[in-house]
Amino acid sequence: MEGVSVRKIKKICVFCGANSGKDVAFVNATFHLGKVLGKRKIDLVYGGGKLGLMGCVSTAVAQHERQVLGIIPSAFTVNNLVGETCGKEIKVATMQERLVMMMELSDAFIALPGGFGTLEELFQMISWAQLSIHNKPIGVLNINGFFNGLLSFVDHAVKQEFITPRARKILISATTADELVDKLQAFRFESDPALSKLKWSPSSSQKEKLDLTLRL
Repeated sequence: MEGVSVRKIKKICVFCGANSGKDVAFVNATFHLGKVLGKRKIDLVYGGGKLGLMGCVSTAVAQHERQVLGIIPSAFTVNNLVGETCGKEIKVATMQERLVMMMELSDAFIALPGGFGTLEELFQMISWAQLSIHNKPIGVLNINGFFNGLLSFVDHAVKQEFITPRARKILISATTADELVDKLQAFRFESDPALSKLKWSPSSSQKEKLDLTLRL
């Protein structure tokens, strides 16, 4: 990365499945990502609980003595539905509140293999970047080609002129954890001139909740 200015990343939010997937490679790569974050002294923000890949990445980061923050809707904590969060836990009322808090408290985002929830979180964060709500880097860890189809679809949408080449640059991909973190650190946000003029600000109540969280 010689000659490239490096973005300071202290906390990465990881979106991933509450299942472990069919291939053991998903679990192994997720544990390795946690190890890489630990070695680079990067803390983890995730969706809470200990199920599937979510449990793998949070356990791995904690084992390497970095802070783990789980942001979880209260509905998921009833009857211990998703298991005990590894590290500190913040309970929120809605899925949207969860995602907003993840955005505010993280410096970058990584999506691992997962289902509809993971994809929804990934594309919501991409959409918000396109609208200049945030300018933080977003990447997918393409374990065993899991995201090949998705990346091909996104490129197809560019060819069909539904996604601009500028917006396409928002989504980063790599096949190893070290390569992906390097790319996130080197990312330079290129905003759309028209969309960058939009004014976004949280409501007063959201600001108060965020201020309280940051002081905890």
